[in-house]
Amino acid sequence: QVQLVESGGGLVQAGESLRLSCAASGSLFVIMGWYRQAPGKQRELVAIITSAGSTNYADSVKGRFTISRDTAKNTVYLQMNSLKPEDTAVYYCNARTVVSSYWGQGTQVTVSS
Repeated sequence: QVQLVESGGGLVQAGESLRLSCAASGSLFVIMGWYRQAPGKQRELVAIITSAGSTNYADSVKGRFTISRDTAKNTVYLQMNSLKPEDTAVYYCNARTVVSSYWGQGTQVTVSS
């Protein structure tokens, strides 16, 4: 049974930092990443990382966010620096095998101005 357990969300002021973690279990995942959904908007890609370490970021977070992965722990991290109010959203962890995609429960990130 696949489980994704997220942690690290919260309320911060603009310019501050947060680190999200997602611990996965139950399978081997070829791609892990983070998506976010703001109120009234569609869920969007934030960053993904492959098992080989290749990364991809949304243009809006390039240079501010860093995704990393501890393969031995099956855990993915999202270091978010220089946070902006427009980063406010529910952040979801995603993990993909060759045949399936799994989602975490989401963690709220709120950035006040």
